[in-house]
Amino acid sequence: MAEYHTSQREVTMCPPSTMLSVEDATHIVLSITKCLEPVTVQLHEALGLILATDLHAPDPLPPYPASVKDGFAVIAADGPGDYPVIAESRAGNDAAGVIVSSGTVVYITTGGPVPEGADAVVQVENTQQIEESPEGMKRIRILTRAYKGQDIRPVGYDIQKGAVVLKSGERIGAAEIGLLATIGVVMVKVYPIPTIAVLSTGDELVDPASDFLGRGQIRDSNRGMLLAAATQQQCKVLDLGIACDENEELEAKLDKAISAGVDILLSSGGVSMGDKDFVKNLLERRGTIYFNRVCMKPGKPITFATINVASTETRPGKNILAFGLPGNPVSCLVCFYLMAIPAIRRLAGWRDPKLWRVQARISEPRTLDPLRPEYHRAIIRWEQDNGSGYPGFVAVSTGHQVSSRLLSMKSANSLLELPTGNTILPAGTMVWALLISDVSSMPVPQTSVSMDNVLSGQISSAKYENMFKNSQEEHSDTSVKVAVLTVSDTVACGAGPDRSGPRAVSVINSLSEKLGGARVVATEVVHDTVDHIRGAIQRWSDHDKVDLILTTGDENSNAFSCCCWYSWLNLDNQHAR
Repeated sequence: MAEYHTSQREVTMCPPSTMLSVEDATHIVLSITKCLEPVTVQLHEALGLILATDLHAPDPLPPYPASVKDGFAVIAADGPGDYPVIAESRAGNDAAGVIVSSGTVVYITTGGPVPEGADAVVQVENTQQIEESPEGMKRIRILTRAYKGQDIRPVGYDIQKGAVVLKSGERIGAAEIGLLATIGVVMVKVYPIPTIAVLSTGDELVDPASDFLGRGQIRDSNRGMLLAAATQQQCKVLDLGIACDENEELEAKLDKAISAGVDILLSSGGVSMGDKDFVKNLLERRGTIYFNRVCMKPGKPITFATINVASTETRPGKNILAFGLPGNPVSCLVCFYLMAIPAIRRLAGWRDPKLWRVQARISEPRTLDPLRPEYHRAIIRWEQDNGSGYPGFVAVSTGHQVSSRLLSMKSANSLLELPTGNTILPAGTMVWALLISDVSSMPVPQTSVSMDNVLSGQISSAKYENMFKNSQEEHSDTSVKVAVLTVSDTVACGAGPDRSGPRAVSVINSLSEKLGGARVVATEVVHDTVDHIRGAIQRWSDHDKVDLILTTGDENSNAFSCCCWYSWLNLDNQHAR
């Protein structure tokens, strides 16, 4: 028997055979799973890993005043006119020691150091080359008046010295690799990816390379499938092959996994109720079983255990996480997604290791199971009209859902969470969908459009105006109220479509649960002026009591910046930020 805790309450010891909900079973797995000890790797090996320490910038970026554009470094007070070009400042040490005095300019390239004395840069487009002076010196005509600081990035403009550039727990992608290189980090402390051993069990199994199948034999699909699924999670894998239904052979396979220092053991088959289902007995002898039945369809007979490995002179002690997955291929893979992936991610340092959930409308009626919640294999796509008259995800079933039919997993990018019940969910019902692969990689039918196209201004104004109203009516009990403000003179005067506002609304609403229950309750398009921006922010903050205001559009404008500071300092209701 095992003792465990849920996130909200302490659960007393109970027999592992107790059938648990998926939520409780997942919590047990995550409460027992601890992050692996951090390791230090070279920069190029850190891609996809989770950072194990905060990283600070040892130097400011840029380390010198740098030009934003190709042009001429000038003294702003000089104004338009004809000037001699006394030097050039490019990357490196060009123009070192040069001082710009009144009546002179220096040619400068993007990123070049601004020479001493200059306080502005005039871009090339606002200049005109004129004839050289009699002495052969180049001359340039400045056509526009510059202001002090124009097109200059001051020291530390991008990154201040000592600033936290990356925090512990962040996943390292391509941009993060670039940031690490920028601050001179070539060795990175990260959480390692776990090593996973995969074993198939059953007298009926033969290698996929077998040309002939004897009576009662099938090719082993689960092992290759699980090895591929673990590799997709960046894990190192150990193929333990196929074990017959014999205790001695299973013991030998387990010993091999222990000797290899694996972190997780995935076995398929041998965990149901048959007289030759030996895996469960093996795990009970060698470790602690926490549960072996979960109320879900497919995948009820799943066993989770830990195997305590004693320390030796050459190997430290550790707990191996063991998942005894069902033998039916679909059940096996669904259980891997729901139980093993969160454990893999937790070992690898993920703060939120569970699968992402979005809401989708089902395209066909679905009959509910009266006893167990179902994880229905489906393909979800972003549609311009998801059946409600608004953009959103639509879920299409992959067909017959029997747990032995691996074809139902083909092309599936989601598992629809269908509740128990004695009814039929009508087409168009909104359900939660767990993402198991990249939604953007799925083929889009002719009747669909991509998210970018849907949200690129092709939604009518009337439909957009009603989007947040519909969301507000359906989710009046939302825990986080969001308002979206588009700042754009072009959109406000009707000269162009709002491309960013509708996109923000749709993304926030479709990822509501991931964002803490956030729902858009108000939207507005305003001119890029202090009064217009401040009016919307003040109304939402003081009257509508929104929790979060998101802005899109020209957020680099002076009006926007001034208004944000005004709102921060002067609004009576300091609730909304």
